Amino acid sequence: MKVLRETQFAGLSPSARGKVRDIYDLGDKLLIVATDRLSAFDVILPTPIPDKGRVLTQLSLFWFNLLNDVIPNHVISATEFPAPFDKFSDELAGRSMLVRKTKPLPIECVVRGYVSGSGWKDYQVTGKICGVTLPSGLRESDRLPEPIFTPATKALSGHDENIPFSQAEKMVGKDLAERVRAVSLELYRRAAEHAEPRGIIVADTKFEFGLLNDELIWIDEALTPDSSRFWPAAHYSPGGPQASFDKQFVRDYLERMRWPKTPPGPELPPEVVDATREKYREAYRILTGRELTWQPGPVHKHPSGA
Repeated sequence: MKVLRETQFAGLSPSARGKVRDIYDLGDKLLIVATDRLSAFDVILPTPIPDKGRVLTQLSLFWFNLLNDVIPNHVISATEFPAPFDKFSDELAGRSMLVRKTKPLPIECVVRGYVSGSGWKDYQVTGKICGVTLPSGLRESDRLPEPIFTPATKALSGHDENIPFSQAEKMVGKDLAERVRAVSLELYRRAAEHAEPRGIIVADTKFEFGLLNDELIWIDEALTPDSSRFWPAAHYSPGGPQASFDKQFVRDYLERMRWPKTPPGPELPPEVVDATREKYREAYRILTGRELTWQPGPVHKHPSGA
């Protein structure tokens, strides 16, 4: 299994390396390459997960295509790359997107349909999540009466910080905050309706948006195991944490070994790598109805795309 921990193209350097993605600035466009890096507890681990980058990219392309009628997205192409990157098509295949460059909004747009993660911690203390008052007596992993929009600040390092909607309004303006809230809730609703009959609960997810000529554009990734909590519906049992389609095997292993959650991260054993790889692939298979391949299917481009 060929893996990509970081891009290495002769004479070309990324403008940024995130926890997972390497980004190349092409002027009015970006080339986003999803590597097989994996982070846990905000530390990038030395052991990559084969196929992870392809799952993230191709699942994002699937959702961008499926939900294109809700909001335009930034994708121009996932198969054709400009020179000099066309020389590296084998390395880029299936894990890369050429996208329009937008002005990203400074907030993470999180939608929660269930009480989990930081939302559960917040609820236990305040009875609210990001200032949204919820019914009393909810258990961990309970379904909320209605999905809620819970924005967060973007952290350059460490965890994002949950904020009330009023703060999001101050950061991006009232009209735009209301727009991204409405779009985020509709994207979540549509995605959850697609996933649940197929056996996956979308407990929560994170969206990012940018502005392109004053038009709101869906950017970054879309409803992946890295940006969402996917739970197997067959095993859903509220009252505690749920099994998930993501880094669960990695987190469980790291907790057992009593790693202090500071760099450097430990190497992962083959059985943890294999189990994690299969969970990512399984999520893709269930949600898309097809096996992971190296070539993405057709994607609706932004109307102004080439």
